[in-house]
This record gives sequence, structure tokens and C-alpha cells, in this order.
Amino acid sequence: MQSIQPVIERSRFVRTDEKKMAQHAAYLAYEELPIWEWRAPYMIAEDSPRTIDFFLLLNTINFAFTDFQRHVPFQTEYRGMVWSDAEAMIACLRRALERRVPILEGAYLAEVTRPELQKIFRGNIEMPLLDERVKILNEVGQVLVQRYRGHFYNFIEDCPPRAFDRGRGIVERLVKEFPSFNDRSPYQGHTVKFYKRAQLAAWMLYGRLRKTGLFRLNDPDQLTAFADYILPAALRLKGILRYHKKLETAIVNRRLIPAHSPEEVEIRAHTIYACWRLTQEINKRRRPDRQIIVAQIDARLWTHFHTTDWPHHLTITTAY
Repeated sequence: MQSIQPVIERSRFVRTDEKKMAQHAAYLAYEELPIWEWRAPYMIAEDSPRTIDFFLLLNTINFAFTDFQRHVPFQTEYRGMVWSDAEAMIACLRRALERRVPILEGAYLAEVTRPELQKIFRGNIEMPLLDERVKILNEVGQVLVQRYRGHFYNFIEDCPPRAFDRGRGIVERLVKEFPSFNDRSPYQGHTVKFYKRAQLAAWMLYGRLRKTGLFRLNDPDQLTAFADYILPAALRLKGILRYHKKLETAIVNRRLIPAHSPEEVEIRAHTIYACWRLTQEINKRRRPDRQIIVAQIDARLWTHFHTTDWPHHLTITTAY
């Protein structure tokens, strides 16, 4: 939260409407707002160390699912259903596992090729930014082989059970040891740390495995919202985020918003800020034994809006 403060104070293109936020908190406070367990037909079925490998693998490539020229989302069929966007990508990974493709092995990832990924990610269009995914998976595989005997679960075992721990936490070490997770942007002389995929990886593991003893996270309340395409669209439709007219027009007309531009940084920073403020306002209205954390609000917004027809901003990036 601290790194986004200069953005919130100096924004020119995006603002957060506190009055609208309070209005929405007034009813969201009385919803269930559960902690997701990340169980779905496209997810890995078992709870084991392989589950850790699977969830961290999917978050290394959890970005860019829309064709930037045609504005068509990536889709694939799996188990008689058509899945879109991130769900389609995860379904492709599950399908590859069932066909005994060794995608959870660092040695395989270190050498995986573009043609191999084309086969894994079969769908209605070619997976966007496929070359970037090849590069990231090769890099991740090499680190896993060199430092963690080929598996993400060994990395997790080597971390303290915290997202943030003075540079030693799971999120901090993902960012430091696997460069593609280092999601940050400059803004008027400041560095803004978003860490979307790294934080989401920790949250997904917590939601899925916290009751099994296979994974612990003692500070889930320290995670911010996972600033992506869908959350700001949801907040904009609710009137919580307000855009400068030129930015609004660019988004509605599906014009690209450059990565690390002031507009993009402000969209993401206000998304994090608005979710944090929503959480605060909701908790004021809930009993002490029903307090929530930011990631629960993130999940509520994403589930209700990830299939919306309202155009979200488009940025060519591997951050989200």
C-alpha cells in the first residue's frame, strides 16, 4: 500500500469516489464474501505438493488473454465446456497434465519450445504473447533446476510462512528470484510495487491448501488487491473509479494504454486503493467475528465481472 500513495495523491487521470464506495460497502457488508478454495473442473484435482507446483506454474503465465488487435478472448474446450481467459489457460494446463506432459518439472520448463506450448494452449486463437510465455517458462525452469531440485514446492518449503517478511517472504522471494514476477512501475520519481501475480499465487495456495497442512500463510491480510484488467472495469461500472474523459474514451474505443504510462499506473494504483477502502468500510459494518481482508473483495469483484461486456483497458504487458 505504501508505494501507491504518491499515485493516489497526485493522480490526474483516475480518482476514487469515496461516496460511491460507501454506498456499495453498505450492501457488500452483508454478503458472505467467502475465501475461495480454488476448486473447479479445470483446476488440479489433488491436494499434494504437486498442487503447489501447479498453482505457481499457472501464475508464472497468468497474463494477457485477449488478442490485442481483434479483441477476441482466448478460449478452449475442456470436459465438455468452453472456458475463457485465465480459466481457459488453466484448463489447458490441466489437460496437459492428464496427457502426461511433464509441465510441473523444472527440467521440462527450462527447455519447452514454442511449438510445444502451441500444442498445450490449443484454442480458438493463438495464446497471446506466446513468445513471452516461452521465455518466462524457460527462465523459471532454469531457476527451479539450479536452486530447488526442479520444483516450486521446494521453493515454498524454503520460505517462511509469510507473504512479506523483511525481504524473505514468499511474495518478496518470488519477485527477487523469478524476474517475471517483479511487477513494478515508475511514477513521478517513485517506484510503485504491484506484484500482482506473486501475490495472487500466495493467495491461491492459501485458499486451496490452508486446511491441509501443505501450505501456511500467516499474513494473508497483508496482500493487496491483484491489480489486473477486470477489477478496474468492475469498479468503474460501480462508479467507484472515475476516469478522465480522454482516458474513458480511449478505453471504450479499445485503444492501447501503454504499460508504465501514468494512465495505466493510476488505474492499477486506484484499483488497489479502492479495494482497500472498500474492505475498511465493509468491516466497519460487520461484527468482529466476520471481518474480511482485501483478497475477499477482490474475489467478489472478479467473479461478478470477469465476463462483462464492458471494455476494460488494454495494455500489452506480462504483469497481468
